[in-house]
Amino acid sequence: MRNNRHVTHILDDLAWRGLLQDSTGLDDLRKRFDEGPVRFYVGFDPTGASLHLGHMVQALTARRLQLAGHRPLLLVGGATGQIGDPREVGERILNSTEVVAEWVNRIREQLRPFVTYEGDSAAELVNNLDWTAPMSAIEFLRDVGKHFPVSKMLARDVVKARLETGISFTEFAYQLLQSHDYFELNQRYGCELQFGGSDQWGNITAGVDYVRRRGAGPVHAFTTPLVTKADGTKFGKTEGASIWLDPALTSPYAFYQFWINTDDRDVHRYLKYFSFRDRAELEALEAASAERPAAREAQRALAEELTTLLHGKDECAQALAASQALFGRGSLDELSASTLAAALSEAGLTQITSLPTVAELFRDAGLASGLGDARRTIGEGGAYVNNERVTDGDAVVDAATLLHGRYLVLRKGRKNFAGVELQK
Repeated sequence: MRNNRHVTHILDDLAWRGLLQDSTGLDDLRKRFDEGPVRFYVGFDPTGASLHLGHMVQALTARRLQLAGHRPLLLVGGATGQIGDPREVGERILNSTEVVAEWVNRIREQLRPFVTYEGDSAAELVNNLDWTAPMSAIEFLRDVGKHFPVSKMLARDVVKARLETGISFTEFAYQLLQSHDYFELNQRYGCELQFGGSDQWGNITAGVDYVRRRGAGPVHAFTTPLVTKADGTKFGKTEGASIWLDPALTSPYAFYQFWINTDDRDVHRYLKYFSFRDRAELEALEAASAERPAAREAQRALAEELTTLLHGKDECAQALAASQALFGRGSLDELSASTLAAALSEAGLTQITSLPTVAELFRDAGLASGLGDARRTIGEGGAYVNNERVTDGDAVVDAATLLHGRYLVLRKGRKNFAGVELQK
């Protein structure tokens, strides 16, 4: 990996990108960075089968620090994931040890594209179950719990919010486990820096204080801001569904589409957060977007960079080809079955058991309100099957035209399309 440490100081770059919210002291951290490589960590709890877009800020910040010559520890919480950080409303459902272990393995693989595991700044994946599981309850209470004033723990906003409705000791004690992670990583790996999302600030500072109370350190910490959308909807969701990093849950095509559809009000902020283009390139993109907003150059740059990073250049090429082909600007024959299925699922995929007439296809796929409307669209020259204009609404589609032996792409005009899948 390229070392940028002597080009732009990593803290200056993070600040310009808006990625620094809270810290234990940036002057002290800058001084430590200037002395040489720092071992740092960021944690990911396996509270589900996949990470989502909200986790990408942390994974990409780890990449930025590594590019600056520092050494990442990516912690997947096999222990903390069995408990879950308390939320403001309601207890988390406790998942079985076996389920959490499976999620740990999946999430570790999802983190692999973000950093490199070779060279002087090689990253390492760690699991806090390795040092938490061997501890007895007595050891935990004596060695860890002794250092946590209950008054401070009660002062946490999330704890105060739960006191009236109830919070279990299990979730109340989560902060102790996360803090102990920092101490163990400091002792085992020489870790001197932890960062995370701003919602973790209370846990993170508790860890810094705990390391000090145990006679170790000094150690440092900072947080990144939570990502928001200008329209008030939650970042990382589209039509209420989360965008996952696991391609089995969110296809590379859907991932690409999320970024390509970024609101103009958000895209330049997101480029700072997520792109590895430098300041000059991002400012040039912003200027180009202001001149030609309809071209969506900034959105395309963001979508292509992040899809390539997470899913690879071949999957990104397929997603791009699908985006063009579905609107008649490329060949549908070049799309893989998986990409075509993902793209049509996003648009709306109607399943049929036999091939009806063209007019019936357009009606059943929702591109026409009825047979009369479908025939009218076809007669006016605005109907396409697999990007070929159709003129006879009563004709039955030839099975030989099915893509991958099962799919049809229907398009009405330039922008409205839907998919049909023949069940066999």
